[in-house]
Amino acid sequence: MTAIKHALQRDIFTPSDERLLSIVNVCKAGKKKKNCFLCATVTTERPVQVKVVKVKKSDKGDFYKRQIAWALRDLAVVDAKDAVKENPEFDLHFEKIYKWVASSTSEKHAFISCIWKLNQRYLRKKIDFVNVSSQLLEELPKVTEESVPSGESQSVTGADEEAVDEYQELNAREEQDIEIMMEGCECAISNAEAFAEKLSRELQVLDGANIQSIMASEKQVNILMQLLDEALKEVDQIEQKLSSYEEMLQSVKEQMDQISESNHLIHLSNTNNVKLLSEIEFLVNHMDLAKGHIKALQEGDLASSRGIEACTNAADALLQCMNVALRPGHDMLLAVKQQQQRFSDLREHFARRLASHLNNVFVQQGHDQSSTLAQHSVELTLPNHHPFHRDLLRYAKLMEWLKSTDYGKYEGLTKNYMDYLSRLYEREIKDFFEVAKIKMTGTTKESKKFATLPRKESAVKQETESLHGSSGKLTGSTSSLNKLSVQSSGNRRSQSSSLLDMGNMSASDLDVADRTKFDKIFQQVLSELEPLCLAEQDFISKFFKLQQHQNMSASMTEAEDVDGGSLTRQHSSSSLLPVSSEKDMIRQMMIRIFRCIEPELNNLIALGDKIDSFNSLYMLVKMSHHVWTAQNVDPASFLSTTLGNVLVTVKRNFDKCISNQIRQMEEVKISKKSKVGILPFVAEFEEFAGLAESIFKNAERRGDLDKAYTKLIRGVFVNVEKVANESQKTPRDVVMMENFHHIFATLSRLKISCLEAEKKEAKQKYTDHLQSYVISSLGQPLEKLNHFFEGVEARVAQGIREEEVSYQLAFNKQELRKVIKEYPGKEVKKGLDNLYKKVDKHLCEEENLLQVVWHSMQDEFIRQYKHFEGLIARCYPGSGVTMEFTIQDILDYCSSIAQSH
Repeated sequence: MTAIKHALQRDIFTPSDERLLSIVNVCKAGKKKKNCFLCATVTTERPVQVKVVKVKKSDKGDFYKRQIAWALRDLAVVDAKDAVKENPEFDLHFEKIYKWVASSTSEKHAFISCIWKLNQRYLRKKIDFVNVSSQLLEELPKVTEESVPSGESQSVTGADEEAVDEYQELNAREEQDIEIMMEGCECAISNAEAFAEKLSRELQVLDGANIQSIMASEKQVNILMQLLDEALKEVDQIEQKLSSYEEMLQSVKEQMDQISESNHLIHLSNTNNVKLLSEIEFLVNHMDLAKGHIKALQEGDLASSRGIEACTNAADALLQCMNVALRPGHDMLLAVKQQQQRFSDLREHFARRLASHLNNVFVQQGHDQSSTLAQHSVELTLPNHHPFHRDLLRYAKLMEWLKSTDYGKYEGLTKNYMDYLSRLYEREIKDFFEVAKIKMTGTTKESKKFATLPRKESAVKQETESLHGSSGKLTGSTSSLNKLSVQSSGNRRSQSSSLLDMGNMSASDLDVADRTKFDKIFQQVLSELEPLCLAEQDFISKFFKLQQHQNMSASMTEAEDVDGGSLTRQHSSSSLLPVSSEKDMIRQMMIRIFRCIEPELNNLIALGDKIDSFNSLYMLVKMSHHVWTAQNVDPASFLSTTLGNVLVTVKRNFDKCISNQIRQMEEVKISKKSKVGILPFVAEFEEFAGLAESIFKNAERRGDLDKAYTKLIRGVFVNVEKVANESQKTPRDVVMMENFHHIFATLSRLKISCLEAEKKEAKQKYTDHLQSYVISSLGQPLEKLNHFFEGVEARVAQGIREEEVSYQLAFNKQELRKVIKEYPGKEVKKGLDNLYKKVDKHLCEEENLLQVVWHSMQDEFIRQYKHFEGLIARCYPGSGVTMEFTIQDILDYCSSIAQSH
């Protein structure tokens, strides 16, 4: 076993810096015997680690290999199975229980004893040893430094380790000492007994020398003790002197303590006085209001510029005094409480004076501004509020002070301002719109008389007069429709004649003048409203100090929600809807002040649309431009929102105008007794497109016009074809040809980019129906000759050669000559003259297509002539048969007929 132990130490544990202390040959209980070794080891480096290692002999050789290792600190129980009887079995409880059978009981006991000693020495942990004999569990001797000299402590440690292990290697120092000792003795190696006796003799000599030295030093010890006694006496004398000195200094110490305490009290008092003076100076400097400021707050003149400036400075000083940050404890001082109460009284008194004065200013402004309404009633202008704003802006700083000190009165002033100004603006704006309506409907005596009536009666009477006024018929283009006996139900233009004094002007001139006047008036209305709203909004922002973002509320305010032309008001009895920024507050105030602008604009738009539905084009362009301008400045402003809502109404009227035109197209009825000519809705489309192109030039809403163009042109195309199909007097091809020619000419002249495809389609339809009409009207002017050659072509189609057709009985040369003789030049000219009269009867004068159609018929007739000449040349070669008239004769006939008519 010793050889195995040394082999394991050399091969396995020395390379890993471990020292083998105990070994036991074991096998697992209950299995086929496969021997292995359990080894108890410690590391040579500190801190020392104690392990139990399982080593197994390799199957392929005589060397050993390390299989598994457990730390001793993980061992919980050692079970020896039986403490009395000899039993080789034992259990080790790690993370699980390992059951072993030792090769001998002595090896088992030696291994368990080693485990117990390692546990006691290194781990200080009491592992449970079950069924282990008490003889194996011996306590290790406790060695202390007091009982062993320092020079021998290393040997004691060595003895202790030998108790654990029967073999211990010498360290380097021990080996060096032994080598020196052996070098000094020649027989150290050859004669070990002689060397041991020599060492024993030298040790005895040393022990004797030590005893003699101890006995020789006894006299010196007595002398030392005598010196120590004398030193103690001297110490006692010194202590007595120190005690007397201490008693003398005790009285001085008491006096110094009293002086120190007195100085501390003086310093504390001085510090308190400095702090008190600092607090008093702070209160006096920050909570003392000058008498001049107090007088200004109580009696200052709020009407003069100097008084307003003095009151503003006094209010700022009062606010600083009231907002001073008091230090802890100041609010408990009676003087501070009295001063704060005085400041509160001054604030309340001045806030009442300021609110009362500003309310009077608001009321006075309403009366003063009303006196200027008369001079503006005849002109299309709104009164200027700049002087009023300039006067009120002097109070802007005081309003800011009031807002921060007494928000209730600030809120009341805001409400009163909105109430007074809303009534004032309502009167001004309604009168302004009344003047605009009068100018739109014409400055006649009747309309001037309306201006003296109450507003509601005037508006009703003007509407009645506009609908039941003069019933004169339009001339010009409308009369041309009457010539054609075409009646258009619900004509859009029927109302405009009753609204204007026609005089000697034509209807088209009257329309242009009327629309130009309306455009200028509408533009003037928007140009007057826009600066008015912007000026008032700027004033509200500056006067009411709404630059700071904060939640605000005002009482008795109406919030208006606008959708197109409908107006919904929501009344709040106590406060505004909560808003989150100055823009929301300003917008709500503007809605309250200018609540009448949107209804009045909608009424004006309705009147303009009633006068002439084409006015919606002017209004759409003008309103879009103003909305675009307002949104570039502030998309969420009152002006932008209001004009945007009105723009919705204008866009609806524009869409309704387009829908009405399409509906009128569908309702057109034509006369059964007269020719159709150019349809009224085709002429109206030309008028609409020309007007729209002049209005929408460089406009922002060009896309809306393009969509309207697309709807209208589709309606025109569909209804032209519908009317052509229903026409009885005029051929279908003529109706299609004339109207699509007119449409093509209109689109070519106006050059509308979005209708390029429709322009090409109109040209194609015109060309197709012109060709169709020429063919159908020309028919077969040489009827018998045409029937003869149709028979010839039929024989050729059946397979007869062209040069053999003349041998057919029905188509020989004699039959050909007979047919040709029936169409001399005189008969041909007579037939062409009748055809010209027929075409002239079908076509209308407005479009002037007679010569175009006649020229096309001439070309078609010449084409047929050449076709007959070709058949004669191919089928009757060398016969000498020819027509009795030539192409030149045909040209002469057509030219003379055209000139004669």
